[in-house]
Amino acid sequence: MRKQNGFTLIEIAIVLVIIGLLLGGVLKGQELITAARVRNLAAQLDGVKIAYLGFQDRYRALPGDYPLGAANANIPGPAGNATLGCAGANCSNGKIDDTGGVGGNESILVWHQLARAGFIIGSYDGVAAAPTATNTPTNPFSGYLQIIFDNDYSDVAAPVANAMNIKTGSNVPSPILAELDRKIDDGLPQTGALRFSPVWGGSTATCLSGAAYNAAVDIKTCGGAQLQ
Repeated sequence: MRKQNGFTLIEIAIVLVIIGLLLGGVLKGQELITAARVRNLAAQLDGVKIAYLGFQDRYRALPGDYPLGAANANIPGPAGNATLGCAGANCSNGKIDDTGGVGGNESILVWHQLARAGFIIGSYDGVAAAPTATNTPTNPFSGYLQIIFDNDYSDVAAPVANAMNIKTGSNVPSPILAELDRKIDDGLPQTGALRFSPVWGGSTATCLSGAAYNAAVDIKTCGGAQLQ
């Protein structure tokens, strides 16, 4: 009769322990990655807010809403590189509108003026009506940021009032957006300082689940608006 070979209970227990440790390490690693991405996005929003307030304090005007003549005279820039400013009916009205920029919208021009004044790193030409790689910075998920006075954000009350806000940009995974809201606000997409915003991507039907974020499903097209 041939002898049967197999694993002992101790060997099986050791294997199970190793598998458990590996799974635990993977899950913990994923948690650390998520936390780092949330911190990165939160820091980016803080940086934009600081730049926005710094520009306002220095020039007594909002970036993007700063008139052409004053911008050319007061914002520094390399020789031969004209500094753009706003013009027209909506210029210098205390709002960053989606109109009024010389060569583009004020919500596009804002990045050019912030960069020229040294409040953000990068080179943005301030030209065009829509965000591109040459006129707008991106979030860690390659979605375009935005500073604008509008009502493109969720609200329990209706109608939604226009407000100055900083958009996170699109392509933010729903679990990341939910964790960001919990980290810096109330964790709810329709109240508080950070709200869900469908601009350039995600919809209420996919990114939200009722009155909460759809964090159980990794929807990668979401975005938020931080009200100022």
